Amino acid sequence: MDEPIRIRGARVHNLKNIDLDVPRGKLVVFSGVSGAGKSSLVFDTLFVEAQRQLVETFSTFAQRRLPKLSRPDVDSLSNLGTAIVIDQKRLGRTLRSTVGTATEINTYLRLLWSRCAKPFVGPSHLFSFNHPEGMCPDCAGLGRRIRIDEAKLIDPAKSLREGGVVHPDFKVGGYYWRDFTSNGLFDIDKPLGEWNRDELHLLLRAKDAEVERVQHGVAYRKKWEGLLVRLERLYVNKGEDELPEARKDAYQRYLVHADCDTCGGGRLNPRARGPRLGRLDIVEACDLELTDLDAFLEQVDDPVAESLVRKIRSMLGHLVGIGAGYLSLSRSVATLSGGESQRVKMARQLDCDLTGLMYVLDEPSVGLHPRDTEKLLELLRHLRDQGNSVLVVEHDPDILRAADHVVEIGPRAGRDGGRVMFQGSVERLMESDCASGRMLREARLRKDRLRRTARGVFEIRDARAHNLRGVDVDIPRGVLCAIAGVAGSGKSSLVHEELAKRHPSVVVDQLGVARSSRSNLLTWTGLFDAVRKGFAAATGAGQGLFSFNSGGACPECKGQGTLRLEMNFMDDVAVACPSCEGDRYLPEVLSLRWNGLNIAQVLDLTVAEALEFFHDKAILKQLRLLDEVGLGYVQLGQSLSTLSGGEGQRLKLASELNREGNLYILDEPTTGLHLSDIEQLLAILHRLVDAGNSVVVIEHNVELLRQADHIVELGPGAGKDGGLVVAQGAPEELRADPSSLIGRFL
Repeated sequence: MDEPIRIRGARVHNLKNIDLDVPRGKLVVFSGVSGAGKSSLVFDTLFVEAQRQLVETFSTFAQRRLPKLSRPDVDSLSNLGTAIVIDQKRLGRTLRSTVGTATEINTYLRLLWSRCAKPFVGPSHLFSFNHPEGMCPDCAGLGRRIRIDEAKLIDPAKSLREGGVVHPDFKVGGYYWRDFTSNGLFDIDKPLGEWNRDELHLLLRAKDAEVERVQHGVAYRKKWEGLLVRLERLYVNKGEDELPEARKDAYQRYLVHADCDTCGGGRLNPRARGPRLGRLDIVEACDLELTDLDAFLEQVDDPVAESLVRKIRSMLGHLVGIGAGYLSLSRSVATLSGGESQRVKMARQLDCDLTGLMYVLDEPSVGLHPRDTEKLLELLRHLRDQGNSVLVVEHDPDILRAADHVVEIGPRAGRDGGRVMFQGSVERLMESDCASGRMLREARLRKDRLRRTARGVFEIRDARAHNLRGVDVDIPRGVLCAIAGVAGSGKSSLVHEELAKRHPSVVVDQLGVARSSRSNLLTWTGLFDAVRKGFAAATGAGQGLFSFNSGGACPECKGQGTLRLEMNFMDDVAVACPSCEGDRYLPEVLSLRWNGLNIAQVLDLTVAEALEFFHDKAILKQLRLLDEVGLGYVQLGQSLSTLSGGEGQRLKLASELNREGNLYILDEPTTGLHLSDIEQLLAILHRLVDAGNSVVVIEHNVELLRQADHIVELGPGAGKDGGLVVAQGAPEELRADPSSLIGRFL
């Protein structure tokens, strides 16, 4: 355990050939500004290589069924342990996965009910909503009935020829549009609002109508399937994970979810709901908040149940201890935030008795109230004290101060990052000149700013979404308003379910930018047209030549710049296209220059470099906005699929900076941001407010809360113990309010 993890010559992404020794058996925090290279080092280098070497110890037969990993670009890595990653990726969006199934607590609970509930039934699979004998027959164990929203499906003002069926599967000119407009069953020029009931039934719900078609001179008859029938067959009772990527948007926009009428959302059939343990059937037990379920199990007095109850309560204790006690076992994992998903994953690891492991965590403090940070630290220390190495990518000052060892990557983001700026103890960090050291020192000296005065209010009355308990609150207009409270207290319910639905808003979240591999900063901002026009004017060539999605694209890689090679039982390898060498374009296009650069070289410029290259006022205006939101280091041609959540969020904010009169809602915008990045984010938010907008932020970060004009705090606890406004006012007012929990941390 004394030998450190040795990294030599790491060059993944923006890492600058770094050498580093990371102590084992310690809590090591990796810090640095957003985009500096922390994740490239910890996840894309250390974790990937540990996983790759582990997989290589298995047989070829096993390797073909395991995730395929390429060796990272590094000279050598030694003294690695078996790695377990605990990240913020959602646990999935399948409708069949719940907190109970994801943690496997349901497995033990089903066994408990099969042995101890009355009347006795014996088989535990009877209590599984994923087993034919246990599931509700009407919803197949999903607890939800999913229907296509007919009102959203058709536009009554349009005919079929004009696109009266608005679902993307039936777009004008598409295969299915041609099918129903050419089968002779319908008047395709009559607006759908003028159709009678029988005509609409034939279009939407028919199952056995016959159509005569002719293909290649041969006549044949086929059944006509109504549009709703077809869509329900393709979409209903499937989770998003089970759908092709192209259909996921339609899944979200056109489906209506409601509890199953037969099981009431309980997922099980009546036979499975019959046996009771004490006062509860198994559905009622799964619907309890975890803290209440633990209290219920404490009262179970049955020798047969003793070992099972002890195991279940141990697993529940881990979840409650990490701040997830307000969840229930029946909660769908599709509804969990990234932070909640991570906490569920962390709790699962606490029953692991293996030592010498290498735990890799990605910002575990995300979504945690400052009150719960100490619980998180106890968990991290527990993993460390079991003899494991705990490597954490983190920005939270409290986590930084608790580290045994800190590694700072920087000095800046993108090309200007990727270097080790500091490594050592927290005491030495506080004395250093690196970004984290400076910010930790300066945070203690920061003073209150002058608060703005509201220009009216957004009224919310009798709000009852989820756990809200008839909340009446006025959200001030024209200021920076923060919504605070412990995880599960009702913040998102108040803002997204009540405020956003009652008042027009612009929601800027970390999923706000479509991340296509062919999209980049220029295509997203609309500047690529201006750039192609500039090249065309300078060279006399057609604008289409300068699009890597059109005539000028390299034919071998189709403008992608890379080719993927299939490696049988090993992973596919992405290599630079041998024809264009990664430049995406035909040689004749690359020979054309504007101000000395060809189109590939322009796409390789960072935003900051592009500000020196371009002279067009419209282009410069957009680029300055990108630079102002902290994206100066991003290359113009960088794929949006490579941007982090925080970078995507700032990209969307850049398009809003010159607007006024809007209500902007941001959900934990400090996620993934270093203390210095948060200052930049705050400058953007203040600029939005000063321009005449209202900004409402759901947030736990103390630095941002101190800068708010007004705070609304929900609580006092989570779940059924939350849902009330416990305090509101300026930060200095909450500091003086004994009922305010966040006030103690301000």
